[in-house]
Amino acid sequence: MHKDDLMTPKERFSAMNRGEAIDRFPAVPFLSAIGPKLAGITMREARNDSRKEAAFRIKNYELLGQDSTGVDYGLHGIGIALGSTATDPENAWPNLVTYALDDLSGLNTLDLSKVERRNDPFLNRLYEAEQIILEKIGGEVGGVDFSLCGPVTAAASIYPTSLLLRAIRKTPDKVHELLRFSTDAIKIICEDFVKLGAGFTLCDPVASGTILRKEDYLEFAFPYTKELVEHFHNNSCSVTYHICGNTAKILESMVDTGVDVLSIDNIVDLEDTKKRVGSRICIAGNVDPVKIMLEGTPEDIDSGIKKCFAQAWDSPKGYILATGCGIPNAAPAENVFQFMKSARKYGRIAAQKLQRSK
Repeated sequence: MHKDDLMTPKERFSAMNRGEAIDRFPAVPFLSAIGPKLAGITMREARNDSRKEAAFRIKNYELLGQDSTGVDYGLHGIGIALGSTATDPENAWPNLVTYALDDLSGLNTLDLSKVERRNDPFLNRLYEAEQIILEKIGGEVGGVDFSLCGPVTAAASIYPTSLLLRAIRKTPDKVHELLRFSTDAIKIICEDFVKLGAGFTLCDPVASGTILRKEDYLEFAFPYTKELVEHFHNNSCSVTYHICGNTAKILESMVDTGVDVLSIDNIVDLEDTKKRVGSRICIAGNVDPVKIMLEGTPEDIDSGIKKCFAQAWDSPKGYILATGCGIPNAAPAENVFQFMKSARKYGRIAAQKLQRSK
């Protein structure tokens, strides 16, 4: 437990879920990109070594005392396992260079067994790292999650996004075939993590309202996401759902998938989200990862976090302070420490205020 806290993250989440008093609200900065730097290694080193992946996650928790951690399969993992190729930058996420498919008529050539852990060294490294994290800090951290892409983004790691969007208009049946494949692939990838008792975070930026119309989200993203959520729930696993970009038009539909926590980008209005869906679901968000965490001063971070708590402390189903997306690797390390410092300050005030209101 962090020296500045009175409860472990697990105790805090448990009390919050039961409607009992908490020492502060949970805080979850998204650390997959900057976390290695805080531990003195590169993102590439973490990607390629399960022990270093686990070590930086554990070190981050020891330094910050944030309320959850876990490993990140990224947005391109499924495509890479199937034959897409990617860059390997030292301190950034890989970018895809070629794709496993360049024509949807070749769907029948995809081999689903390639995404199995025994055939995917990267997935196996993440599994080993998750085991180490659970062994070392799983007893007190609020959640040791496995974060991975949602079905539409998984499809876009196999087949280029521009072509996928065109196919939604011209050959929707083929898009559904690809989404059926990507959904089945996600279930296989998560199989061993389910057995570990992990929670899951589905990130689906290609399903964003910035890219898809609402009707397209409802046809191509919603049913497959809902199926995955039901699959995880049937295995007693929790699900957090994050879509980058503007999701204002699909908030209710995102909640209708049945997820446990709705995570919103900083572009989405937090107070409006609370008013529309706060009575149905716990909300996480949404400090700006670029303007505030990367480019901002400690004062900017303090103000941004204060604003988030002012907007969402009284959300009926609970609130988790989080960044609107991943904190860039280039952000100053001191800004991450300031995030948790301000999270504790305003999180305690909000917790006391919430207790008095009951």
